[in-house]
Amino acid sequence: MGFRQWLSKAEEAGASRLPPRSGLEQNVISILHSIFDPEIPVNIYDLGLIYGLKADPASGQVHIRMTLTAPGCPVAQTFPETVAEVVRQVPGVEDVQVELVWDPPWSRKMMSEAARLELGML
Repeated sequence: MGFRQWLSKAEEAGASRLPPRSGLEQNVISILHSIFDPEIPVNIYDLGLIYGLKADPASGQVHIRMTLTAPGCPVAQTFPETVAEVVRQVPGVEDVQVELVWDPPWSRKMMSEAARLELGML
């Protein structure tokens, strides 16, 4: 699936939870909507796994602070690089750094309303 297809799927998913400061950030957020948690059938953005995002349109540098649903998650060693690989496909992105953090710990309260609805938690 190409970037434009991801972008249209993300736009269908609704508004993002972190307000973008640039077009590049909006495009990164859109593609984050296409990456799904390996164990929960919801994208990582709506799950609330993205804690921070900075994208510099001038340099193409992107920094993402994210967490996982549990520290013992079996993909903890590989998933951040998977996220980085997908984000590198966004036009204008030159380099991606994904920082895995555990504080604050993830909880279901961090999920968007769309994610809770999708999982039947409303």
